[in-house]
Amino acid sequence: MNNSNSASVQEDTEATILNDLIIDAIQDVKGKGIKKYDLRQLDEASTDFFIICHGSSSAQLSGILSNIERKVIKELGIRPNHTEGKMSKNWRLIDYFSVVVHVFAEDKRGFYNLDDLWSDAIVTAYEDI
Repeated sequence: MNNSNSASVQEDTEATILNDLIIDAIQDVKGKGIKKYDLRQLDEASTDFFIICHGSSSAQLSGILSNIERKVIKELGIRPNHTEGKMSKNWRLIDYFSVVVHVFAEDKRGFYNLDDLWSDAIVTAYEDI
């Protein structure tokens, strides 16, 4: 295998591990409607993956965000590049460069409509736990 293929496989493996860990962290605190959008084939995308979910309260949104940060730091030693909306009751974002996580209040998820905006992506839906 040449070096470019080896680097690509390693990047895919690292992305899979990060995505799986984020999804697990969301499920730990009962986040709902989890979907992963693989955007790598879309030229207009600013990241490789979006993970979108929703919660039922501001406290749950905070819990989801905190659990993601805690698990990713503990398991992978990776800190987010950027977070937004920590004071918002409706939406939070955590950016890991190749993966951006959007956590919405249930009623605001439809309003912002990111699910339809990125419908050209390869979408994986996860069962609510």
